[in-house]
Formats: sequence, C-alpha cells, structure tokens
Amino acid sequence: MISLSNAQGLPSPGYSPSSRVTSVTFNQGFRNQWGPQHQRLDQGSLTIWLDKSSGSGFKSLQPYQSGYFGAAVKLQPGYTAGVITSFYLSNSEDHPGNHDEIDIEFLGTTPDKPYTLQTNVYIRGSGDGNLIGREHKFHLWFDPTQDYHNYGILWTPAEIIFFVDDVPIRRYQRKSEATFPTRPMWVYGSIWDASSWATENGRYKADYSYQPFVGKYTNFKLGGCTANGPASCRPPTASPSGSGSLSQQQVMAMNWVQRNYLVYNYCHDPKRDHTQTPEC
Repeated sequence: MISLSNAQGLPSPGYSPSSRVTSVTFNQGFRNQWGPQHQRLDQGSLTIWLDKSSGSGFKSLQPYQSGYFGAAVKLQPGYTAGVITSFYLSNSEDHPGNHDEIDIEFLGTTPDKPYTLQTNVYIRGSGDGNLIGREHKFHLWFDPTQDYHNYGILWTPAEIIFFVDDVPIRRYQRKSEATFPTRPMWVYGSIWDASSWATENGRYKADYSYQPFVGKYTNFKLGGCTANGPASCRPPTASPSGSGSLSQQQVMAMNWVQRNYLVYNYCHDPKRDHTQTPEC
C-alpha cells in the first residue's frame, strides 16, 4: 500500500481491500478500445495520451456483475484543463441511450489549482439528454501527478464504494431498484477532450500547445464476478468483518476525507431537481 503522510491527519482506515485482489497485467484483463496509436505498454505500465489527432481508451475483456476494480494512476502535471483521465464501469455499448455507469474521472486543471477527482453514478441514463448525474467531487490530500496512487471501485449488490489508496471516500448505497445499477458492466479507462465541461464548467479548454496529455496506469485489479459466472460468486468485501459494510475505522477515515476534501455533492446543489434523485 502506498504510504500516506499522517501529518495531515488522515486516520488510517485499518484495512486494505485492494490487497485482497490479485493484480493482473493489462493484457490479462484488458484490450485497446480506441486510439491504438496513442497507447503504449511498457513493463506492465500502460501509457495512453491525447493530442490534437486523438485520445485513447481501453476496455476489459469481460463484463462483470459485481466486484472490486482498480488501477494505480499517475496524472500529467501542468496545464491539463479540458482533459479527462478516467477509470470507470459502463454498459453503454450494450444499452446505448439507457446505460449504467460508475465513474472515477480526473478533471484536468490549470497549473495554479489542484486536480478534481469526480466520482459519479448513472442509472439507466437516457439518450434524450436526461442524464442524471450523481457527482461527488474531491480534491486529494496529495499531488496525483508526482506518483502512482491506487484508485478503486467496489460494486456489490448492496452498495458502491470509491477508494483512494484504500481509503473509502464515498459510499453510495442501494436504497431502491431505481437508483442503483444492477446490470453487468465492462471496465474502461480513457483520456479524452471534454473541454465543454471538464474544467470549471468549461471555462478553461484543452490547449494543444501543451500536448501530448498523458495518463499512466499500472497495478490493474479485476476482482469480480463475471456476468456469465456462477450464481454463487461473491464480490470481495469492503471491510475486515466480511459483512460487507465499512468498519467504524473506515467510516472515520471516510468522514475525514469528506469533511476536508469534498468540494461538491449533487445532493446539496440548489440548482438540481431533487425529485430526480430521491436517494438524497
């Protein structure tokens, strides 16, 4: 586990879900999906990049119905406004216009401001523009451009938990069928130009005089139940008890992150129509 500076007061979560999942190489778990000329594999580390001609993305070899999914990611420093580096689950190719998604997205930035890590959950998002996002945005307690850090998504039939270096930062619980993704999803990663919204709602755009924009990934984790696997399969658990829900120590760590580093929560946004997000 990558050590964190405790000087900043981050309580140890006391448990490392990612350590219970064996790492796989890129080729064991994934393949290029688009922009193959913008992808390079070197001793287990994957580099993808965006320039004026193209970005790049990859996709898991199999779909999953639950599991722990993660990667260690290192981001580009400097001017990266408009650029998104991502690791996410989706079934948009299987259900175009009506898909589910669980996202970790790094929103590029200007040199004077930190990266934003955006977590999001979509349920049966529709192609009519009525896509209901459930965003929580965070700053990080370290510089994500200096080193690799582990980012993970645990998706079980009961909840979704987002992790940064095994610290839970967000828990999204299944409160109803309508507000929780249950259909199988594939695992993806990508780097692409989202200038229209990524940085301060589109105020700052991608500037290709700084190209290429590079994302580096390693330590891939696919600890899941495949879509066509046995019904008896159980996803890894979030906590040492094995009961599924987070331990008291993990909740304390999560609360600390949310108190100090959560910068946006859709449930608290007065501009949102909260009849569409009953889980709030």
